Amino acid sequence: MRQQHESRRSTPDERHEHGRAARKVAARSSHAEWSPPADRRDPVEVITDQDAARLKWLVPIRHHRMGESSFSFYRGAAAIMAADLASRPVSGLQAQLCGDAHLSNFGTFASADRRQVFDVNDFDETLPGPWEWDVKRLATSFVLAGRENGFTPEKTRSATTRAVREYRSAMAVFAAAPNLDVWYSQLTVEKIAAMVPKKSDKKRVEKAAAKARSRDVLKATAKLTEPGDGALRIADHPPLLVPLRTLPEDVSDQLHHYAKQSWDLYLNSLRDDRRVLVERYRMLDVALKVVGVGSVGTRCMLVLFEGRDDKDPFLLQVKEAEASVLEAHLGPSSYDTPGERVVTGRRLIQASGDLFLGWSASDAGHHYYWRQFHDMKGSADVAAQGPRRMELYAEMCGWTLAHAHARSGDPIAISGYLGTGDSFDKATTRFAEAYADQNDADYAAFQHAIRSGRIDVADG
Repeated sequence: MRQQHESRRSTPDERHEHGRAARKVAARSSHAEWSPPADRRDPVEVITDQDAARLKWLVPIRHHRMGESSFSFYRGAAAIMAADLASRPVSGLQAQLCGDAHLSNFGTFASADRRQVFDVNDFDETLPGPWEWDVKRLATSFVLAGRENGFTPEKTRSATTRAVREYRSAMAVFAAAPNLDVWYSQLTVEKIAAMVPKKSDKKRVEKAAAKARSRDVLKATAKLTEPGDGALRIADHPPLLVPLRTLPEDVSDQLHHYAKQSWDLYLNSLRDDRRVLVERYRMLDVALKVVGVGSVGTRCMLVLFEGRDDKDPFLLQVKEAEASVLEAHLGPSSYDTPGERVVTGRRLIQASGDLFLGWSASDAGHHYYWRQFHDMKGSADVAAQGPRRMELYAEMCGWTLAHAHARSGDPIAISGYLGTGDSFDKATTRFAEAYADQNDADYAAFQHAIRSGRIDVADG
């Protein structure tokens, strides 16, 4: 990112012209092009290569979740798309990428001042890179979602284009704004409700917000724990939630050792004021927890704590952090551990961070990042969206992604590249439609691998 930091010392006009000049490197119309390279890897092989370092008994659940639909497959196929994007021309302008910016990786959560905000919420693949990679992954996800919801091609195209157009429009606003205004901009639930034109949709936003507010630590604890020997403990719901105490003694002892070691390193990654708060809690129990689609099989844990008394529970989620799928094409991360890469990337992208975000490792070579569990988190029910609601959601995601890139990249240069016309919008929409066809073909190959017994599946 150093070159961009240097560019920010240039005048706004110079930065704008730098962005316009990047069109000579990659014309905006060139982003429409997609054809698989001759040496393209077998997509099933890319997925199974990722399985090698994962917990073997959970890998079939990952395959099952990816096999549910073409969009579900896409959610777990970030490594495939990263390789494909690396074969295409890029503008040369960079930002901190989400790395997996599909539409289900956006949602609401509580900020530190207890507001409900909307932002990117998944950072496992974050890395500095070409900003347009995130935009293309987001656009393609809207094509796949529209098709899955039964939209006409015209309605699907409209939602897809709207996401890209809002990205371009928002970037132009950020390019003209003072630095602090860009940094502190935030899409809140109140702003979302104000964007919605119909009363019925406003009520739907308010209902969803109220549901998300109810998803706090007390509700999560009531659902996921049970009384133990004098204290709460995490309930046993295999294979999706497995307390370490239920595993064979040697495995349980080893994982408890890793958890304790990881906890000590996590505390060291926190700011002093936040460490003081976290150290007021006592660790009660640890369990393996299956999460998401693409993450299934990684070592993800839920850690239960007690604060003042048994009426003051607290939950942290611990996710294993691996190398970003982008690193094979953009070079290794500049951070010592994948956990620090994820945490730092998240802090760059999100306007409102998690107080408890930190990272750690273990002497077994596994790396983790820690975050609060179920803190007013909410997500869109994409399957229930009609064309009008999906267009509104596309606008929200496009604005949010532009804000992430404006915080970490050069909004003036990126806006200069995009321009005021719709050339990039149309090109990216055409790419998204073509790449959605590619994803469908990859999904068909994945389904064939399941039917032939090449890969195992299990419904968790």
